[in-house]
Amino acid sequence: MKTIKLLFSLFLLLPFVSGAAMAQRYGEKHTVAMVVQRQGQPPAVAADERMRAYLEQRGFTVRIVDQMDPASMTDGVDIILISSSVSARKLEGKYRRVAIPIVLWESYLLPHMGMSGLHEEVDYGTIQERRYAWLVNAPHPLAAAQAAGLLNVYEKGAALNWGRPGLGASIIATVPGERDKALVFAYEAGATMDYENLAPSARVFLFMDGTFPNLNEAGLSLFDAAVQWALARKGIKK
Repeated sequence: MKTIKLLFSLFLLLPFVSGAAMAQRYGEKHTVAMVVQRQGQPPAVAADERMRAYLEQRGFTVRIVDQMDPASMTDGVDIILISSSVSARKLEGKYRRVAIPIVLWESYLLPHMGMSGLHEEVDYGTIQERRYAWLVNAPHPLAAAQAAGLLNVYEKGAALNWGRPGLGASIIATVPGERDKALVFAYEAGATMDYENLAPSARVFLFMDGTFPNLNEAGLSLFDAAVQWALARKGIKK
């Protein structure tokens, strides 16, 4: 009898479970290019593979592009994700003027992309063993409907990448107590980034540093929100 009741309860829950699963498949009919360092350190490579599987579960067709490949390898995709496994010195400004929405999380790449100033530990950097972000722009779609204030984004303490964006940025989250260090920020197409650099398409920066497997539910919601926000801006011209 208990087994029958359990099966009946699961049957009633099926519409809600399937509906939630369908809502998460926001990548269907879309192609994402993941720019990575294929021969990087094992933890970074493993993090990229976890993200690849996650994106495929959400319906994306994933194209892996090595940091040494030409930018033309991303032609025709709907969105580009640039991993922190890349070497900023090797990638440099290869994707700076690409008119495709980009989400990136390598802070040392920010000046090469025209998304921040040039000075390490002033305009960009990394802090260690943290778990919290300070959500300062909760109404923005990139905040993923999270409440304003302290937000735990990791399962355990780890590195957070940060940047100091230009005046045209929408700043979503900062390092607690350090408002000049943004953990999540974005530029609309045509927005002024650093100095006179204009965003050729949507640009989003996230705080991850090879830490995708360490994201908790809130952290994953920010990742999903970043990808969906950028993806929605495909085709919007500056």
